[in-house]
Amino acid sequence: MQPLNELGLEVFEEMLDYADELRVGVVELDNGTVVADAGVEAKGGLGAGIYLARLCMADLADIQPTPIEIDGITIPGVQVATDHPAISCMASQCAMWQVKAGNYFAMGSGPARILARKTKELYDALEFEEYSDVGVLFLESDTLPDEAAADKIAEACGIDPADLRLAVAPTDSVAGLVQVSARVVETGLHKLFTLGFDVRTIRNGWGRAPIAPVVGKATRCMGASNDAIIYGGETYYTVEYEPFDELLGYVKAIPSDTSRDYGAPFYKTFKECGFDFFKVDHHVFAPAKVVVNDLRSRRTLVAGRLNPQVLKESFGFEVANREG
Repeated sequence: MQPLNELGLEVFEEMLDYADELRVGVVELDNGTVVADAGVEAKGGLGAGIYLARLCMADLADIQPTPIEIDGITIPGVQVATDHPAISCMASQCAMWQVKAGNYFAMGSGPARILARKTKELYDALEFEEYSDVGVLFLESDTLPDEAAADKIAEACGIDPADLRLAVAPTDSVAGLVQVSARVVETGLHKLFTLGFDVRTIRNGWGRAPIAPVVGKATRCMGASNDAIIYGGETYYTVEYEPFDELLGYVKAIPSDTSRDYGAPFYKTFKECGFDFFKVDHHVFAPAKVVVNDLRSRRTLVAGRLNPQVLKESFGFEVANREG
């Protein structure tokens, strides 16, 4: 397989080719790092969000906009299909890199995570490594990275800053919300991984989730974007796993409704926990509904349920009646 960072670089360069159409800003730092702004100072949008999702998954997935109906209300959603779920979702897409440099903070995801081995235990479990002269990373942040942040990222990746490419979008932007919903397949894999499941046995992954509207500042949008998956995310996985009874136990445990914190908009739960992630039951971070087709037993298991009522509350839907 072509190195994931090279695949990500191709997506990044294509995004820059259409920067004007995508309403993406481009900045080159003094150290040579190129930064694509998809929503901090630039406007970005749905198209930019699709490119961010493609970059995060190293272009090892087909990612398309799709309509989603929530109790009779149709809004945009995103659909993801991949034949490389463990690599595209876990090795690349997972937002498991807390980037800190001075006052700068961002959550990093994408192919450059592999070079920095964030996190090492995951890559050891996947038995996956990569060496590349270029690095591509997505940063979820409301601030563009400066030269010091880029230098620190490049150093962690073992590359020259001039060979680093960074894409940035805040949570409370359209592009940022698109790329979160595009994590629907990855969210299911991550839940399985935390349960001790060997995600390398997953052969294919498909999923879709609504794209949360901009409902407020970053924390509220973070809540709504999580709800898009927790209460509106649907996934389908093809696996080769045995014994079947063990697989059945895993499938039962995947959906978000197995969590003690299920049932309320995530922002409300987060607020009740004092905005402390460590107090939130992390089992809630999972798709709402899961279908698993086992190639060994030729059986298909279904678990979980969609919850349009919580979605409508989280998304702040209001009826605008015409008068007169």
